[in-house]
Formats: sequence, structure tokens, C-alpha cells
Amino acid sequence: MSNKKRHKLRNLDPHFEREKERYGHPLPSREFILKTLKEQGIPITEQVLQILLKITEEENEIFSRRLSAMMREGQIMCNRKGDIYVVEKLDFIKGKIQGHADGFGFLIPDDGSPDLFLSSKEMHKVLHGDSVMVRVIGIDRRGRKEGTIVEVLERVITQLVGRLRVHYGILFVEAENKRISQDILVPKEESMDARAGQVVTVEIIQQPRENAQPIGRIVEILGDYTAPGMEIEIALRKHDLPYQFPHEVEMLSAKFPNKVMKKDLAGREKICHLPLVTIDGETARDFDDAVYCERDGKGYKLYVAIADVSHYVRPNDALDKAALNRGNSVYFPRRVIPMLPEVLSNGLCSLNPQVERLCMVCKMNINADGDFYDYRFYPAVMRSHVRFTYTKVAAMLSDPRGEDARQHAKIMPHIQLLYKLFKVLLQARERRGAIDFETIETQMIFNNLGKIEQILPVKRNDAHRLIEECMLVANVCASDFLQKHKQPTVYRIHEGPTPEKLDALRNFLKEFGLQLGGGDKPRAQDYARTLVKIKDRPDAQLLQTVMLRSLRQAVYSPDNTGHFGLAYESYTHFTSPIRRYPDLLVHRAIKAALNGTTYSPGDWHELGKHCSQTERRADEASRDVESWLKCFYMQDRIGECFCGVISSVTGFGLFIALDGVYVEGLVHISELPKDYFHFDAVKHMLIGERSGRHYRLGDRMRVKIVRVDLETSKIDFVPAGKNE
Repeated sequence: MSNKKRHKLRNLDPHFEREKERYGHPLPSREFILKTLKEQGIPITEQVLQILLKITEEENEIFSRRLSAMMREGQIMCNRKGDIYVVEKLDFIKGKIQGHADGFGFLIPDDGSPDLFLSSKEMHKVLHGDSVMVRVIGIDRRGRKEGTIVEVLERVITQLVGRLRVHYGILFVEAENKRISQDILVPKEESMDARAGQVVTVEIIQQPRENAQPIGRIVEILGDYTAPGMEIEIALRKHDLPYQFPHEVEMLSAKFPNKVMKKDLAGREKICHLPLVTIDGETARDFDDAVYCERDGKGYKLYVAIADVSHYVRPNDALDKAALNRGNSVYFPRRVIPMLPEVLSNGLCSLNPQVERLCMVCKMNINADGDFYDYRFYPAVMRSHVRFTYTKVAAMLSDPRGEDARQHAKIMPHIQLLYKLFKVLLQARERRGAIDFETIETQMIFNNLGKIEQILPVKRNDAHRLIEECMLVANVCASDFLQKHKQPTVYRIHEGPTPEKLDALRNFLKEFGLQLGGGDKPRAQDYARTLVKIKDRPDAQLLQTVMLRSLRQAVYSPDNTGHFGLAYESYTHFTSPIRRYPDLLVHRAIKAALNGTTYSPGDWHELGKHCSQTERRADEASRDVESWLKCFYMQDRIGECFCGVISSVTGFGLFIALDGVYVEGLVHISELPKDYFHFDAVKHMLIGERSGRHYRLGDRMRVKIVRVDLETSKIDFVPAGKNE
């Protein structure tokens, strides 16, 4: 075949120019390969496809790799005879496996179509998270579409953490992730002599098949289940959290100086004279932000200085890849898995007191009504004058003549001015109609053995809110700046309720004689007005909880749809680049706009999805650890009675949040007084069929602890008698 004919054929590929830009030796595009396969009308072999596309002998290997990638992504599949099929012509559905603890599972389709039920028999072929191709085979007895797995496209899980068990001499690992119901068989010679009951990491050496269980080898013995800190070690591996930095990152980190170098000051404004201060929690070690305020006529001039992480973490270097992989820092009780190595997160990038630090400044002019009318972003070098805690600032504000205030007499006027600005910003927030749900956060107090001694509520004071409002306005300015410069970025978006959730909320509120304004498209201020109406009612907590659950989760996306909860038309995250990767992206985008260029890190949609996923992963891991610690805390209190409130109602029972100890457990539906109870999802209620007795979200209940299961992190209650 002459080069001339081959080039002529390749030029028929509408995506040939794109392929030329990406690759030095361009191959037919995926789109052209699919078009060619469809035109044949029947499945064909790879050899025939190579002839049709004029693939040379030198191109064979790389062409085969392209076909393999298309198979992994579910665009094509190959049968045992070697015939290649176009998947979309086969009525197969591609998606990911979601396992269930009871053995069955679901296919979550990539195209967003309804989930498909997979029986326990089908689930024997795969593990939770695998990417597969499924064919619909009918409807199960509960009316759900049911599928059968046609092909496994990608095996996701190669290692997992669990407990080593022994049964009649057979060793197996029971996965900590209860979505993986298959036990992993372990040959004795692959056990590292681990003892039954120990927590281990197992590497899967043979994936599950229809008639064979997965087989693995133990690669790490973590130790006894109740050892101090084990709950975190398990969570790290269960949720696949990166907890060790690659060698390349360690090498790069070792090259950083311990202070800002003179060469780094070029092109920066020096603002070391400004009495900027950091205000954080007592245990904080990474300080992202510093603030300072001064009068500007009747208004204010607010400086928010943010650590300039982007100066040290360059696009696509080892640090950047590791930070992207982590997505964010993960906070556990008594331990942090940082997004960046400590030399940066606690050192060179942290705005520690009395040392020079590189920063990105957002200088804002805010009028007497709390609206910004001008702002400027610029790189600078700063010096934090004081490291304050929320507790200390709150004490200074409540007692301006007290010891804390006298100790910082020079800074005190600036703190008081910040507080005045905060009051103005708070009024602007109320006018804007932002939603302000009241939630209770808790803090665990540990003993020397690393176990909970006490769980205490953490009250947000005005110092917390002061910093929050300053960060909000800086984030809004960052979003506005990037929009004006037409610079792509990831926004922090929060959409309003879905039509289904909105309808359920309105029906629920009707039961209480309440209405939510705004028609089919309520705004945040409609929610805020309803919250004001109910705040003094005895059932306020119930109503607020249902309203909160009607809203969607905030995510990162390049599509700016606004932030419903905060009532902003445009919002992004700029203020925490040490611990959140989206903020680092925003800093780079701002710098690019300042320099008249465009920052292009790749597919912004994929970056938004990835950062949203790592945020959820971190939340789930933190919840797992807290749940286990709370179970350990309560295991010695079996038989004790507590008062609490129904925090959730399900078809299988009631979840009760205990007063004072801030621990949650389940009253199973079978433990309720003799009757058949039915779940009313709209009213968030269980109703007795004969008695008419009901249990509703927010109701008070007295319960007795009857079981604490450390392995599943669950606590079981039963209703307590009057005399208990």
C-alpha cells in the first residue's frame, strides 16, 4: 500500500488534524474507527480492520493499544472468535458496580439512566467499583430492571483492607468495605503468618469469576483491631486515600528552603507593614489566610492575604500530581493527611507569625452597606503580626478591657474594626437571603490511650463568623474577577432542590401549616424567610432538618450556575490552597489573567468531578473513623438508658441521636411496640397499622443501649420502659 493512498484515506478522517496535533505519528481517530466498523454491518476481526484502515506493520502495536483502550472504555468489545463489535449496536449498558452488604448489587450506568439490579449470582463475578458491560434480562419480583454481566471492562480493586479469618483451616479476608461481600481466599504460604482477627492489607492475585472466589496474598499486617489509631489506618485503605507521598515528592520537598528567598520577591508588592493576623482553631498548624481592615471613608478597605501555594507547586510537577491525586487534606480526630508535604503545608506556605511569606492578596473596597464596589488581586510578600485563635478573639471582642485585649493593645483597634465590618457583611448576607442553618458540631476529647474520654459540642462564636464572612467576600471577588477576564475555572456551585424534593418539602410543610415561597423555583431567601418563621417553634429542629435535606450537595464545576445556599450568582474557592486543590487551580487562573494569558490544566469538567469526588471520599473516611470511635466509646455503656431525638426515619427503623453524648444508633422497626409500622416518606414518619401510633423525625424518645458492634460501627437501641 503506497503512502499516498494511506494518506488519502486518513484525510477522510474528520478528526485527523486533532490526531496530528496530539501525536507525532497520527492513527485513525476513535470516531473514524467506529464509523468504519459500523459501515461493515457485521462484526469483523482486528486483521480485517487493519486492512480497511491501511494500518502499516510499524503501526500494528500502537493500533492494538488504541483498540484495547476503546474496549476498556466500553466503545467496542471482542468475542472469543476475535470479532470486534460496536457496543452501542448491541443494546449493552456500560457502568460501574455498586455492591451491597447482603450480596446483591447494582449497575450504575455511565449515561445516567436508571440503575440495574444484579443478583448475588452476578455479583460473584465482580467486585464493588468494577467497570462492566451489562445486558438487561428482565424485571425482578420487586419491579426493578435486572441485568446480567456480559463483560468486565476494568478491575478497579487490586488491594483492600480487612480482617483475617480462619474457618476449618481455610484462611480468608473479610473486607472492611461492606460493599464487598465476597471473602478473599488466602493460601497459607501467602499469609505472612498473620493471626486470625488481625487487620491486614491483601493484594488480589486472582479476581473473582462466576464459579471461583477471589484469591489474594497478604502484603501488610496492620495489627489488632482495637489498637490506638487503627481506625484511621483502616479508613485510609478502605477509601483508597493516598497517605504516603511518592519518592519524587519527597525528593522535590527536600530542595525547598526554610524561608522566603530574595529571588522570590521579584514582581511582588511588600505589605509586611500591614498588621495582618491569622485567626484559626487552637489545633491548626496550616494557616491559609490572614486579614486586615482599615477605614475607607464611610466604608472599609479589607485585605485578605492567601498563601501563594502556586508559586511553589508548579503545574504537572511531582507535587502538583500528588496534590491533584489527593484533592484535599483529610482531617481525622488527632491526625491530618495533608494535601501537600509538611515542608509546605506547615512551613513555607503557612502564614506563620513574624516571618515573611509569599501570598496572593485580594484587596477589597466595601461600602457601608456591605457591598464591594472595587477590588484588586496581586502577588505580595507579607508578615503575619499575630497568630490568633477563635477563642482569644472572641474573648477580646466580648471584653475589650480584659487581659487578652490588653495583651494585644496595638492590634485591638484593627480587630474591633474587623468586627464592625463583620456586622455590616452579616446584614448584607441577611438582605441577600443566604440560608443559615444552625448545626451542632462536636469535638472529641481523647485520653492517653487514644480513645474518646468525652464528646463536647463546639459553639461557633463571632470570631468564626467574622473570618467566614471575610473569606466569602474574597471568594466572590475571585469568581467575579475570573468571569470578567473570561478565564475558565472551577466554580463552587450549589443548585436548588430538584422538583421531586421540592414537592416533598412543600407537602411536608403543609402538615404544619407552613408554606415555602418562590413557586416552582424558590430562591435562598424563600428558605431563609421560612427559617425565620420557625426559629422559635418547639419543632424548629425538625423543620430545619427536612428543609436542609431537600437541598443538593455543593460541587465543583466549570459551569457557573451560582450558589443557591449562599445566594450568590457566582462563587468559587480561593481562600484555602494549602488544603484544597480547586483553590490552587483558581490561584493559577487568577495569575494567568493578571499576566494576560489563559490557564489550561486540561478538561475543566473532569477536574471538577475529580475534586468533588475526593471531597466526598474525605468526608466518608472521616465519618467512618468518628463512627468507630463513638462505638468504642459507648461499648461499656450497654444497658444504660438515654433520652434523644429521632434524627432519621427509614423503612427499617428509627435513628436516635442521644442527648449530651452526641452519638447515634438504630431502633429497629421490629423493636417498636407490637404493631405493623409503615413508612411515610413525605411525612418522615413510621405509622402503626392498628394503633395509629406514630414516630416522626424530631420526636423525643427514651432508649436503652442493647448492642454495640465495633466491626460494623453500629449501635442498637430499644425503646426504654418508663421505669428504666
